[in-house]
Parts: sequence; structure tokens; C-alpha cells
Amino acid sequence: MKVTWQQNSNNPDNPDNLDAIAQWWNNLDGKEISWQQRLIPDTDEVEEINWEVQKFDEKFLIQTSQLRGITVYWQKSNAKDERNITARKFLLDKVKQKLYIYPQSQKQVVICVSLPQVIYQTIELTNPQIIGKAVGDNYLLLLRDPEQKLDVTVSLNSQKIEELLASLKEQGVANSN
Repeated sequence: MKVTWQQNSNNPDNPDNLDAIAQWWNNLDGKEISWQQRLIPDTDEVEEINWEVQKFDEKFLIQTSQLRGITVYWQKSNAKDERNITARKFLLDKVKQKLYIYPQSQKQVVICVSLPQVIYQTIELTNPQIIGKAVGDNYLLLLRDPEQKLDVTVSLNSQKIEELLASLKEQGVANSN
């Protein structure tokens, strides 16, 4: 879900959108954020911008994050000076937890402030060898891929085993014994 506030907009949701953006910004206080600044393409679409990490991107602990009027205020954790940017437009992507700030002072620039995202490492095993055994109150599941020379050991309690079996049954994979 995306929430947009734009200066001089006739959108009746503009004030509510600004309130939602203010709440998100204020909740950043004390959290680590990623700060990226890019030039806006001719199409004005932030999705077309390369947001891969670049040399001047920053990660820091943000403090005293506040939105007053249409200006965002903050401090870096070790800095004494309060900084601010007055926006002409905000675009909040609630799903990706990213706020795009379009500064009034630099019409060709957009700033992306985001919470670091958890990136999971994915390992694919196709038809691995499977060994399962009870160990105390838990169940040990070993998945072995001799081709990749990889062992994955999973320890599951009885509740997680039930969840796994229920999931397999929903998919029509396991019998309902």
C-alpha cells in the first residue's frame, strides 16, 4: 500500500496521508535506517531508479525523528546538530517500509529512507536424502544433498511437526492418517 502527500494537492486524503507519513517517520526514532539519495529520471518513477547500495548511501541510527508541518527533522545518533528537509512530496510504501522524500530545494532529487530489510539466503535441494529421527521431545530431520555436499539439519518440536504435516495435507501431499 502506498500513501502519497503532495504540496498544493486537491486530493481530499492529503491531510490524512500526511498524518500517516508523520506517524511512520516519528516511529523511526532510535532505529537503524538506510538513507539513499538519487536523481529522479525523466519519467518521475522511483521504481525505475537503481536503489542498489552505492558509495554515498548511509546506514545510521536515527534520533529525534519528527515531522513538523511538511519538514522532516532528525539527528544521527552521534551528532549534535538537528537536520531537516522540507518536502514538496512524500511517497510512503508501507509494504516495503520505505519513505521517498522529494525535497523542495532540489527538484531533481529523491531521497529514500528505509528500514533495513531481512534478506533470507535460499538454498535449493532437489530430492535430497532424508533421515528423520526422534531426539528427546523433538524430531530431527536431516536433508542431505551429496551433489552439493550439503547437510541441512532441522530440529522440530511436536507442534512444528503437526504444522508441517497439516501444511502437507492442505497441499494434498500427505495422507490424513
